[in-house]
Amino acid sequence: MSAPAVRLAVDTSTFAQEVLERSHTVPVVVDFWASWCGPCRQLGPTLEAATDAMGGAVLLRTVDVDSNPELAQRYQVRGIPAVKAFRDGNVVSEFVGAQPASAVKTFLNRLLPSPADQLVEIGDKESLRQALSLDPSHLPARRALTRALLQEGRFAEAAELARQAPQDRICDGLAAWAVLGQEPDRDPTEVSLLEALGSDEPARVVALGIALIPMQQRERRDLVRRIILYAFEQLGPDHPAAVEGRSQLAAALY
Repeated sequence: MSAPAVRLAVDTSTFAQEVLERSHTVPVVVDFWASWCGPCRQLGPTLEAATDAMGGAVLLRTVDVDSNPELAQRYQVRGIPAVKAFRDGNVVSEFVGAQPASAVKTFLNRLLPSPADQLVEIGDKESLRQALSLDPSHLPARRALTRALLQEGRFAEAAELARQAPQDRICDGLAAWAVLGQEPDRDPTEVSLLEALGSDEPARVVALGIALIPMQQRERRDLVRRIILYAFEQLGPDHPAAVEGRSQLAAALY
């Protein structure tokens, strides 16, 4: 991919590359605007100046909604100017209407990686521990460190770490993995399930887990169910193994 321009007008044909793909490496802000819109003409120069001042840390893309109504519809633009920030292909922050320069600067600065984010990018266990010490609510750090501990067989430590974020389905699944790993008596299919988890094979985890459900007692069955839900999160909602697995899981449980 060529070096990105800080500012660029995009349309339907270039949006995927210049917004979605770029946002996997740097935050991309999209200004949905129209030439007849007075507030758009007011906000545009403010956005341009603010992004220019960030030296490429954030990219600015503009979309003319009159020329690209399908993009406006896809991203539910109901008023303009509509500014949407993308990271990893998804909208992570947005605002509507002209804003003062101070508010625009604050909006853009919030898109930059925090010190904890930067430590997660390094990825080793010490960096992940430092990230959590800086920000105990940092889910990517907690997930990554828990996975690393599980893959080393440090189930008790991983369980304690994952249980501190029970509202997160990924952490809940990791906690279930940790508990199953500590069970003294495991049948061959459970051993295979743990191996599939450790080698990061979510489709195989789903298949093995669903096969296990009818054979489990209530508490063990719930552990397997939570592990399967974790695998669904890894696969994504549209993966064939997740689509088929959800109906199979419902049949196995009920």
